Amino acid sequence: MELQVFHGRPEEARTPREDAAYDYLDKLGIAYRRVDHAAAETMEACAEIDRALGVTMCKNLFLCNRQRTDFYLLLMPGDKPFRTKELSGQLGVARLSFGPAEDMEAMLGLLPGSVSVLGLINDTEGRVRLLIDKELMDAAEIGCHPLVNTSSLAFSTRELLEKVLPATGHIPAVVELTGGE
Repeated sequence: MELQVFHGRPEEARTPREDAAYDYLDKLGIAYRRVDHAAAETMEACAEIDRALGVTMCKNLFLCNRQRTDFYLLLMPGDKPFRTKELSGQLGVARLSFGPAEDMEAMLGLLPGSVSVLGLINDTEGRVRLLIDKELMDAAEIGCHPLVNTSSLAFSTRELLEKVLPATGHIPAVVELTGGE
């Protein structure tokens, strides 16, 4: 079944979590395309979404150090393999792992499978450090979930960097991941 592309928010109310994402983008004047779909919890499930929106969905990873004192949200191309050792070396962190679901929900207001850069709107204490792969910085658009994994959005990377992130108070650190061993 082909996904239908919409411009802007749904006409009907959605969950408070999803509506909060649309409210935030609308308040900032961000234009976006949207597709609604079954829950997309893996990058493989995003292939049809990519085709519909004409953008590769970001891989969004919630990570932390061993002590669970430093938390990171990594945005990288969806088709690039993630190698923990490669990122750990760039950050000077001995060991990174995936952050616990309870920390992700407490800090970003997100549930597993719906990790998104838009979760930073909920990180009002600035506890999560944003990391963006250099390759995404050059992309015209970014694809992400609106705080739930049953819809996906595409909007300008420039607007993410110049409007959304400054409004959240997060300054991205650019990392360069090769995906290699």
